[in-house]
Amino acid sequence: MMKPRENTKTFTKKLIGMMLTLIIFLGCIFIILGVLQVFSSGKPKQYIDQAGNPLAGSLSEKVFVNIGGVKQGMFIKSKNTTHPLLLYLHGGLPDYFLTQKYPTDFEDYFSVVWWEQRGSGISYSTNITPESMTLEQLIKDVLDVTNYLRHRFGQEKIYLMGHSGGTFIGIQAAARAPELYYAYIGVAQMSDQLKSEQLAYEYMLKYYEENENKKMVQKLKIAPVIDSTPDAYLKLRDKVMHKLGIGTTHDMNSVITGIFIPSLSCREYTIMEKINMWRGKSQSGVSSLWYEMLATNLTYKVPKLEIPIYFFGGVYDYTVSYTLAKEYFEKIQAPLKGFYTFEKSAHSPLFEEPEKMQQILREDVLRGVINLADSR
Repeated sequence: MMKPRENTKTFTKKLIGMMLTLIIFLGCIFIILGVLQVFSSGKPKQYIDQAGNPLAGSLSEKVFVNIGGVKQGMFIKSKNTTHPLLLYLHGGLPDYFLTQKYPTDFEDYFSVVWWEQRGSGISYSTNITPESMTLEQLIKDVLDVTNYLRHRFGQEKIYLMGHSGGTFIGIQAAARAPELYYAYIGVAQMSDQLKSEQLAYEYMLKYYEENENKKMVQKLKIAPVIDSTPDAYLKLRDKVMHKLGIGTTHDMNSVITGIFIPSLSCREYTIMEKINMWRGKSQSGVSSLWYEMLATNLTYKVPKLEIPIYFFGGVYDYTVSYTLAKEYFEKIQAPLKGFYTFEKSAHSPLFEEPEKMQQILREDVLRGVINLADSR
Protein backbone atom coordinates (compact mmCIF):
# COMPACT_ATOMS: atom_id res chain seq x y z
CA MET A 1 0.00 0.00 0.00
CA MET A 2 1.27 3.50 -0.96
CA LYS A 3 2.24 5.65 2.02
CA PRO A 4 0.63 9.10 2.60
CA ARG A 5 3.93 10.87 1.81
CA GLU A 6 4.24 8.98 -1.47
CA ASN A 7 0.62 9.89 -2.31
CA THR A 8 1.44 13.55 -1.72
CA LYS A 9 4.57 13.40 -3.92
CA THR A 10 2.64 11.69 -6.74
CA PHE A 11 -0.16 14.27 -6.54
CA THR A 12 2.36 17.13 -6.49
CA LYS A 13 4.12 15.79 -9.60
CA LYS A 14 0.80 15.44 -11.45
CA LEU A 15 -0.23 18.95 -10.41
CA ILE A 16 3.08 20.41 -11.59
CA GLY A 17 2.75 18.53 -14.86
CA MET A 18 -0.77 19.87 -15.40
CA MET A 19 0.34 23.41 -14.59
CA LEU A 20 3.27 23.18 -17.02
CA THR A 21 0.95 21.88 -19.74
CA LEU A 22 -1.47 24.74 -19.10
CA ILE A 23 1.34 27.30 -19.16
CA ILE A 24 2.67 25.91 -22.45
CA PHE A 25 -0.85 25.90 -23.93
CA LEU A 26 -1.51 29.50 -22.86
CA GLY A 27 1.92 30.50 -24.14
CA CYS A 28 1.12 29.03 -27.54
CA ILE A 29 -2.20 30.90 -27.59
CA PHE A 30 -0.47 34.21 -26.80
CA ILE A 31 2.16 33.55 -29.47
CA ILE A 32 -0.53 32.78 -32.07
CA LEU A 33 -2.48 35.90 -31.10
CA GLY A 34 0.71 37.94 -31.26
CA VAL A 35 1.51 36.65 -34.74
CA LEU A 36 -2.08 37.30 -35.85
CA GLN A 37 -1.85 40.84 -34.50
CA VAL A 38 1.31 41.46 -36.54
CA PHE A 39 -0.48 40.21 -39.66
CA SER A 40 -3.70 42.12 -38.93
CA SER A 41 -3.07 45.82 -39.28
CA GLY A 42 -6.29 46.18 -41.24
CA LYS A 43 -4.70 48.77 -43.53
CA PRO A 44 -4.24 48.35 -47.30
CA LYS A 45 -0.71 48.71 -48.63
CA GLN A 46 -0.23 51.87 -50.67
CA TYR A 47 1.24 51.96 -54.16
CA ILE A 48 4.64 53.61 -54.42
CA ASP A 49 6.88 54.71 -57.28
CA GLN A 50 10.51 53.72 -57.89
CA ALA A 51 11.66 56.39 -55.45
CA GLY A 52 9.47 54.98 -52.69
CA ASN A 53 6.97 57.84 -52.79
CA PRO A 54 3.18 57.41 -53.07
CA LEU A 55 2.27 56.71 -56.69
CA ALA A 56 0.57 59.78 -58.16
CA GLY A 57 -3.06 59.17 -59.08
CA SER A 58 -3.20 55.80 -57.33
CA LEU A 59 -5.68 54.60 -54.74
CA SER A 60 -5.51 51.78 -52.20
CA GLU A 61 -8.19 51.93 -49.56
CA LYS A 62 -10.66 50.01 -47.46
CA VAL A 63 -13.90 51.93 -47.30
CA PHE A 64 -17.28 51.33 -45.65
CA VAL A 65 -20.50 52.60 -47.20
CA ASN A 66 -24.15 52.38 -46.16
CA ILE A 67 -25.76 50.14 -48.76
CA GLY A 68 -29.40 49.20 -48.32
CA GLY A 69 -29.34 50.28 -44.68
CA VAL A 70 -26.32 48.08 -43.90
CA LYS A 71 -22.67 49.05 -43.42
CA GLN A 72 -20.78 47.30 -46.21
CA GLY A 73 -17.06 47.28 -46.93
CA MET A 74 -14.90 47.14 -50.02
CA PHE A 75 -11.25 47.34 -51.03
CA ILE A 76 -10.60 49.74 -53.90
CA LYS A 77 -7.28 49.29 -55.70
CA SER A 78 -6.05 51.38 -58.62
CA LYS A 79 -2.76 52.60 -60.00
CA ASN A 80 -4.63 55.32 -61.86
CA THR A 81 -8.10 56.38 -60.76
CA THR A 82 -8.93 57.63 -64.26
CA HIS A 83 -9.02 53.99 -65.41
CA PRO A 84 -12.41 52.30 -65.95
CA LEU A 85 -14.12 50.87 -62.88
CA LEU A 86 -14.41 47.11 -62.40
CA LEU A 87 -16.78 45.84 -59.68
CA TYR A 88 -15.93 42.29 -58.55
CA LEU A 89 -18.61 40.07 -57.02
CA HIS A 90 -17.25 37.15 -54.97
CA GLY A 91 -18.90 33.79 -54.33
CA GLY A 92 -19.53 32.05 -51.01
CA LEU A 93 -16.39 33.50 -49.43
CA PRO A 94 -14.73 36.87 -50.14
CA ASP A 95 -11.45 36.06 -51.87
CA TYR A 96 -9.65 39.40 -52.01
CA PHE A 97 -7.07 37.98 -49.58
CA LEU A 98 -5.98 35.48 -52.26
CA THR A 99 -4.54 38.36 -54.31
CA GLN A 100 -1.71 38.34 -51.77
CA LYS A 101 -0.57 34.92 -53.05
CA TYR A 102 -2.10 35.12 -56.53
CA PRO A 103 -1.81 38.74 -57.77
CA THR A 104 -4.32 39.52 -60.51
CA ASP A 105 -2.82 42.94 -61.41
CA PHE A 106 -6.32 44.14 -62.35
CA GLU A 107 -5.34 47.48 -60.83
CA ASP A 108 -2.97 48.07 -63.78
CA TYR A 109 -5.96 48.50 -66.11
CA PHE A 110 -8.92 49.20 -63.85
CA SER A 111 -9.92 50.83 -60.62
CA VAL A 112 -10.97 47.45 -59.22
CA VAL A 113 -13.47 47.24 -56.40
CA TRP A 114 -13.36 44.09 -54.27
CA TRP A 115 -16.72 44.54 -52.58
CA GLU A 116 -17.59 42.12 -49.76
CA GLN A 117 -21.34 41.58 -49.89
CA ARG A 118 -23.72 41.91 -46.95
CA GLY A 119 -23.20 39.14 -44.43
CA SER A 120 -19.69 38.37 -45.76
CA GLY A 121 -16.16 39.35 -44.72
CA ILE A 122 -15.83 42.98 -43.68
CA SER A 123 -19.56 43.40 -44.32
CA TYR A 124 -20.48 40.74 -41.77
CA SER A 125 -22.77 41.68 -38.90
CA THR A 126 -24.69 39.62 -36.36
CA ASN A 127 -27.68 41.81 -37.21
CA ILE A 128 -27.78 40.33 -40.72
CA THR A 129 -29.54 36.98 -40.81
CA PRO A 130 -29.03 34.42 -43.60
CA GLU A 131 -32.76 34.66 -44.34
CA SER A 132 -32.48 38.39 -45.04
CA MET A 133 -29.85 37.86 -47.75
CA THR A 134 -32.39 37.28 -50.47
CA LEU A 135 -31.64 37.39 -54.17
CA GLU A 136 -33.72 40.52 -54.59
CA GLN A 137 -31.83 42.31 -51.81
CA LEU A 138 -28.42 41.31 -53.17
CA ILE A 139 -29.29 42.43 -56.71
CA LYS A 140 -30.42 45.77 -55.28
CA ASP A 141 -27.13 45.99 -53.36
CA VAL A 142 -25.16 45.44 -56.59
CA LEU A 143 -27.03 48.27 -58.30
CA ASP A 144 -26.61 50.56 -55.27
CA VAL A 145 -22.86 49.87 -55.08
CA THR A 146 -22.63 50.44 -58.83
CA ASN A 147 -24.28 53.84 -58.52
CA TYR A 148 -22.13 54.78 -55.54
CA LEU A 149 -19.01 54.05 -57.61
CA ARG A 150 -20.31 55.84 -60.71
CA HIS A 151 -21.07 58.98 -58.77
CA ARG A 152 -17.91 58.92 -56.67
CA PHE A 153 -15.56 58.46 -59.63
CA GLY A 154 -17.59 60.41 -62.16
CA GLN A 155 -17.99 57.54 -64.61
CA GLU A 156 -21.12 56.92 -66.66
CA LYS A 157 -20.74 53.12 -66.72
CA ILE A 158 -18.58 50.43 -65.13
CA TYR A 159 -17.56 46.84 -65.86
CA LEU A 160 -19.17 44.07 -63.79
CA MET A 161 -17.33 40.82 -63.02
CA GLY A 162 -18.88 37.93 -61.12
CA HIS A 163 -17.05 34.86 -59.85
CA SER A 164 -18.78 31.62 -58.86
CA GLY A 165 -21.82 32.51 -56.72
CA GLY A 166 -21.22 36.13 -57.65
CA THR A 167 -22.18 35.28 -61.24
CA PHE A 168 -25.64 34.21 -60.12
CA ILE A 169 -26.27 37.69 -58.71
CA GLY A 170 -24.19 39.62 -61.22
CA ILE A 171 -25.76 38.40 -64.45
CA GLN A 172 -29.23 39.15 -63.09
CA ALA A 173 -28.17 42.63 -62.02
CA ALA A 174 -26.72 43.25 -65.50
CA ALA A 175 -29.96 42.04 -67.09
CA ARG A 176 -32.00 44.38 -64.90
CA ALA A 177 -29.93 47.54 -65.47
CA PRO A 178 -27.76 47.11 -68.58
CA GLU A 179 -27.45 50.88 -68.96
CA LEU A 180 -25.07 50.91 -65.98
CA TYR A 181 -22.48 48.55 -67.48
CA TYR A 182 -20.06 48.44 -70.40
CA ALA A 183 -19.93 44.64 -70.23
CA TYR A 184 -20.58 41.65 -68.00
CA ILE A 185 -17.75 39.20 -67.20
CA GLY A 186 -18.63 35.79 -65.75
CA VAL A 187 -15.78 33.78 -64.22
CA ALA A 188 -16.98 30.22 -63.47
CA GLN A 189 -20.42 31.24 -64.62
CA MET A 190 -23.36 29.51 -62.95
CA SER A 191 -26.26 28.20 -65.02
CA ASP A 192 -28.00 25.12 -63.56
CA GLN A 193 -26.25 24.68 -60.22
CA LEU A 194 -28.16 21.61 -59.08
CA LYS A 195 -27.06 19.81 -62.25
CA SER A 196 -23.53 21.10 -61.64
CA GLU A 197 -23.55 19.54 -58.15
CA GLN A 198 -24.82 16.27 -59.64
CA LEU A 199 -21.94 16.24 -62.14
CA ALA A 200 -19.46 16.98 -59.35
CA TYR A 201 -20.90 14.19 -57.21
CA GLU A 202 -20.66 11.71 -60.08
CA TYR A 203 -17.07 12.74 -60.78
CA MET A 204 -16.02 12.31 -57.15
CA LEU A 205 -17.82 8.98 -56.74
CA LYS A 206 -16.28 7.59 -59.94
CA TYR A 207 -12.81 8.72 -58.89
CA TYR A 208 -12.98 6.97 -55.52
CA GLU A 209 -14.54 3.85 -56.99
CA GLU A 210 -11.74 3.59 -59.55
CA ASN A 211 -9.14 4.12 -56.84
CA GLU A 212 -10.84 1.59 -54.55
CA ASN A 213 -11.30 3.98 -51.67
CA LYS A 214 -14.19 2.14 -50.03
CA LYS A 215 -14.44 4.55 -47.11
CA MET A 216 -15.02 7.60 -49.33
CA VAL A 217 -17.31 5.67 -51.65
CA GLN A 218 -19.47 4.74 -48.67
CA LYS A 219 -19.57 8.36 -47.45
CA LEU A 220 -20.63 9.60 -50.86
CA LYS A 221 -23.22 6.89 -51.45
CA ILE A 222 -25.12 7.79 -48.29
CA ALA A 223 -25.40 11.40 -49.53
CA PRO A 224 -26.47 11.22 -53.19
CA VAL A 225 -27.14 14.48 -55.01
CA ILE A 226 -30.44 13.91 -56.78
CA ASP A 227 -32.94 16.71 -56.26
CA SER A 228 -31.07 18.46 -53.43
CA THR A 229 -27.64 18.74 -51.77
CA PRO A 230 -27.76 16.68 -48.54
CA ASP A 231 -25.93 18.04 -45.49
CA ALA A 232 -23.64 15.00 -45.53
CA TYR A 233 -22.60 15.87 -49.09
CA LEU A 234 -22.03 19.55 -48.27
CA LYS A 235 -19.74 18.57 -45.39
CA LEU A 236 -17.59 16.56 -47.81
CA ARG A 237 -17.87 18.83 -50.83
CA ASP A 238 -15.16 21.49 -50.36
CA LYS A 239 -12.62 19.14 -48.82
CA VAL A 240 -12.96 16.53 -51.56
CA MET A 241 -13.06 19.06 -54.40
CA HIS A 242 -9.79 20.60 -53.28
CA LYS A 243 -8.18 17.22 -52.75
CA LEU A 244 -9.05 16.24 -56.34
CA GLY A 245 -7.97 19.53 -57.90
CA ILE A 246 -11.46 20.62 -58.95
CA GLY A 247 -11.91 23.30 -56.28
CA THR A 248 -10.65 26.87 -55.91
CA THR A 249 -7.49 26.21 -57.94
CA HIS A 250 -6.26 23.08 -59.69
CA ASP A 251 -3.07 22.95 -57.58
CA MET A 252 -4.76 23.70 -54.23
CA ASN A 253 -5.24 20.40 -52.39
CA SER A 254 -6.35 21.68 -48.99
CA VAL A 255 -8.89 24.22 -47.78
CA ILE A 256 -6.76 24.73 -44.66
CA THR A 257 -3.42 25.50 -46.31
CA GLY A 258 -4.89 26.99 -49.48
CA ILE A 259 -7.61 29.25 -48.07
CA PHE A 260 -7.86 29.34 -44.28
CA ILE A 261 -4.22 30.13 -43.49
CA PRO A 262 -3.87 32.73 -46.30
CA SER A 263 -7.01 34.45 -44.99
CA LEU A 264 -5.40 34.76 -41.56
CA SER A 265 -2.10 36.07 -42.94
CA CYS A 266 -3.58 38.89 -45.04
CA ARG A 267 -2.54 42.12 -43.32
CA GLU A 268 -5.38 44.21 -44.72
CA TYR A 269 -7.94 42.66 -42.38
CA THR A 270 -8.14 43.13 -38.62
CA ILE A 271 -8.32 40.05 -36.40
CA MET A 272 -12.06 40.52 -35.88
CA GLU A 273 -12.62 40.94 -39.62
CA LYS A 274 -10.83 37.63 -40.20
CA ILE A 275 -13.02 35.93 -37.62
CA ASN A 276 -16.13 37.47 -39.17
CA MET A 277 -15.09 36.26 -42.62
CA TRP A 278 -15.43 32.67 -41.44
CA ARG A 279 -18.52 33.35 -39.40
CA GLY A 280 -20.16 34.57 -42.59
CA LYS A 281 -18.86 31.58 -44.55
CA SER A 282 -20.35 29.17 -42.02
CA GLN A 283 -23.80 30.56 -42.82
CA SER A 284 -23.52 30.77 -46.61
CA GLY A 285 -24.42 27.12 -47.17
CA VAL A 286 -27.67 27.44 -45.21
CA SER A 287 -28.83 30.79 -46.60
CA SER A 288 -31.98 31.10 -48.64
CA LEU A 289 -29.81 32.24 -51.55
CA TRP A 290 -28.05 28.86 -51.80
CA TYR A 291 -31.35 27.03 -52.16
CA GLU A 292 -32.54 29.57 -54.71
CA MET A 293 -29.38 28.93 -56.72
CA LEU A 294 -30.15 25.22 -56.71
CA ALA A 295 -33.73 25.82 -57.77
CA THR A 296 -32.89 28.20 -60.63
CA ASN A 297 -31.75 27.50 -64.17
CA LEU A 298 -30.29 30.76 -65.48
CA THR A 299 -30.51 29.49 -69.04
CA TYR A 300 -34.24 30.20 -68.79
CA LYS A 301 -34.22 33.03 -66.27
CA VAL A 302 -31.62 35.15 -68.10
CA PRO A 303 -31.76 34.09 -71.75
CA LYS A 304 -30.22 37.33 -73.03
CA LEU A 305 -28.25 40.43 -72.07
CA GLU A 306 -28.26 43.77 -73.84
CA ILE A 307 -24.53 44.31 -73.27
CA PRO A 308 -21.38 42.39 -74.32
CA ILE A 309 -20.67 39.29 -72.25
CA TYR A 310 -17.44 37.43 -71.59
CA PHE A 311 -17.38 33.99 -69.95
CA PHE A 312 -14.14 32.58 -68.48
CA GLY A 313 -13.99 28.88 -67.58
CA GLY A 314 -11.36 26.50 -66.21
CA VAL A 315 -11.44 22.99 -67.68
CA TYR A 316 -10.92 21.37 -64.26
CA ASP A 317 -13.79 23.24 -62.64
CA TYR A 318 -16.47 21.09 -61.02
CA THR A 319 -17.33 23.62 -58.32
CA VAL A 320 -19.33 25.33 -61.04
CA SER A 321 -19.40 23.11 -64.11
CA TYR A 322 -17.23 24.27 -67.01
CA THR A 323 -19.34 22.16 -69.40
CA LEU A 324 -22.62 23.71 -68.26
CA ALA A 325 -21.16 27.21 -68.50
CA LYS A 326 -20.28 26.54 -72.15
CA GLU A 327 -23.77 25.23 -72.83
CA TYR A 328 -25.28 28.36 -71.27
CA PHE A 329 -22.96 30.54 -73.32
CA GLU A 330 -24.11 28.92 -76.55
CA LYS A 331 -27.76 29.69 -75.73
CA ILE A 332 -27.59 33.17 -74.23
CA GLN A 333 -28.17 36.07 -76.59
CA ALA A 334 -26.06 39.24 -76.50
CA PRO A 335 -24.84 41.90 -78.94
CA LEU A 336 -21.33 40.49 -78.48
CA LYS A 337 -20.18 37.42 -76.59
CA GLY A 338 -16.95 35.50 -76.12
CA PHE A 339 -16.05 32.30 -74.25
CA TYR A 340 -12.49 31.82 -73.01
CA THR A 341 -11.16 28.42 -71.93
CA PHE A 342 -8.36 28.23 -69.36
CA GLU A 343 -6.58 24.91 -69.82
CA LYS A 344 -4.61 25.01 -66.55
CA SER A 345 -7.38 26.23 -64.28
CA ALA A 346 -10.14 24.88 -62.11
CA HIS A 347 -12.54 27.33 -60.44
CA SER A 348 -10.45 30.53 -60.44
CA PRO A 349 -8.74 31.49 -63.73
CA LEU A 350 -8.17 35.00 -62.37
CA PHE A 351 -5.80 33.53 -59.76
CA GLU A 352 -4.51 30.53 -61.71
CA GLU A 353 -3.70 32.06 -65.10
CA PRO A 354 -3.49 35.80 -64.36
CA GLU A 355 -1.36 36.72 -67.37
CA LYS A 356 -3.86 35.22 -69.81
CA MET A 357 -6.69 36.88 -67.91
CA GLN A 358 -4.93 40.26 -68.09
CA GLN A 359 -4.37 39.90 -71.82
CA ILE A 360 -8.05 39.14 -72.46
CA LEU A 361 -9.20 42.04 -70.29
CA ARG A 362 -6.74 44.42 -71.91
CA GLU A 363 -7.07 43.37 -75.55
CA ASP A 364 -10.68 42.17 -75.78
CA VAL A 365 -12.87 43.41 -72.93
CA LEU A 366 -11.61 46.99 -72.80
CA ARG A 367 -11.76 47.24 -76.60
CA GLY A 368 -15.16 45.61 -76.90
CA VAL A 369 -14.01 42.77 -79.17
CA ILE A 370 -13.65 38.96 -78.96
CA ASN A 371 -10.47 38.38 -80.96
CA LEU A 372 -8.96 36.09 -78.30
CA ALA A 373 -12.12 34.07 -77.65
CA ASP A 374 -12.37 30.33 -78.32
CA SER A 375 -13.09 29.59 -81.96
CA ARG A 376 -16.69 28.48 -82.43
